[in-house]
Amino acid sequence: MASIATTCSSGLTLRRKELTNNGGSMLQFNGLRAMEANQVVAPSGFNPSWSGSTSGSKSRVIKAMAAPTVSAPKRETDPKKRVVITGMGLVSCFGNDVNTFYDKLLEGQSGITLIDRFDASTFSVRFAGQIRDFSSVGYIDGKNDRRLDDCWRYCLVAGKKALEDASLSQDVLETMDRTKIGVLVGSGMGGLTAFSTGVEALIQKGYKKITPFFIPYSITNMGSALLAIDTGLMGPNYSISTACATANYCFFQAANHIRRGDADIMVAGGTEAAVNATGVGGFIACRALSQRNDEPHRASRPWDQDRDGFVIGEGSGVLIMESLEHATKRGANIIAEYLGGGITCDAHHMTDPRKDGLGVSTCITKCLEDSGISPEEVNYVNCHATSTLAGDLAEVNAIKKVFKDTSGIKMNGTKSMIGHGLGAAGGLEAIACIKAINTGWLHPTINQDNLEPAVDIDTVPNVKKQHEVNVAISNSFGFGGHNSVVAFAPFKP
Repeated sequence: MASIATTCSSGLTLRRKELTNNGGSMLQFNGLRAMEANQVVAPSGFNPSWSGSTSGSKSRVIKAMAAPTVSAPKRETDPKKRVVITGMGLVSCFGNDVNTFYDKLLEGQSGITLIDRFDASTFSVRFAGQIRDFSSVGYIDGKNDRRLDDCWRYCLVAGKKALEDASLSQDVLETMDRTKIGVLVGSGMGGLTAFSTGVEALIQKGYKKITPFFIPYSITNMGSALLAIDTGLMGPNYSISTACATANYCFFQAANHIRRGDADIMVAGGTEAAVNATGVGGFIACRALSQRNDEPHRASRPWDQDRDGFVIGEGSGVLIMESLEHATKRGANIIAEYLGGGITCDAHHMTDPRKDGLGVSTCITKCLEDSGISPEEVNYVNCHATSTLAGDLAEVNAIKKVFKDTSGIKMNGTKSMIGHGLGAAGGLEAIACIKAINTGWLHPTINQDNLEPAVDIDTVPNVKKQHEVNVAISNSFGFGGHNSVVAFAPFKP
């Protein structure tokens, strides 16, 4: 029997013992992590020739497990480090008003319709959570409105509406130290229409016909940049792009900027506009989308046995995150409190989640630790729940791993009604979480007709439920194995 040990950067020792059990491998625990017995862990600096690949067809099989426990939970008490939510803004297939958005969710309406933005008649998928009748009047000047990619139009409107909701008008902002107000709005795909149009011009007409806005309006940082340019916000400013986990990553890092004292206020969230030929065609090629063209409103059906893929959505969701000290000094209306977050990577596959949900369960645990809360305090989960065959159950497995008793937990899937907003998903779902906290009502997960037997947690099927939220967590996971979880709670002074 051989054993190999190596010390990781955190000082923890991982041990691997080879055992056989009818020809199979067994997991050995050292109290911290579990690893597959047939996986060799190389010492630091060891660089053998490796036949593995980062392609979609192969992936590493290391199965590292963090114990799903939270020791000595204690919430932050320093008003400089407590992070509160003082404003929300969005653009969605249900319009640009937060209350209207949540009312439609509570009613169980579907925003999924046939695509008419481009000719999708030859596509195998012809429906999406497409935004219609969008207006940026009062938020973007006419010239820029005509030039901008929708991704940035959505961002500017959602961001400015969030500032308005936080009573941070331009006049008020000009009286504040704007070097302490930052912007962190990410996108999974950036200005996809601008990019596609530029490439088309290059191929059909040559490089001289490429617009000078091709690069600026394509790159993923432009949402944060344009919002800062329009408002004069000079604090930390960049974007994060972690596919469908983007918005939660932005919340997590924005809160860290506040806790470190880099900023008093952060404008944070996600934006996306991929309902175009490139976006829809690309996800069709990934075989990720539902093909229920005859019933678009019934296509997104998380945890239902008849689900066949996700539905593309779009929009933007932005929060105003602020230190409690700063919010109190200016007399801001505090909507909710951000408790903390966690981020991890599956290190498994480009598009498929780990079936055991290990990266996700570790991420939830990290979120609880960062928030200073115990698993027993959480009674609502806004799930990633994209309506894919593998992803839905992997997420449930992870939730069960962390929350041993799920009898008091309710979970729902916002995407069942608005589709998958990709980089914007976490932003829109954070707003749904906060509205649940404020209203005491959870929106339903629609199209729950034939629930998977393994799903024994209340999914709020088809009809809204009254529920006093103690602590809510919101899950977002993205291609590449990016996992992110954030926690919100009612604000208590």
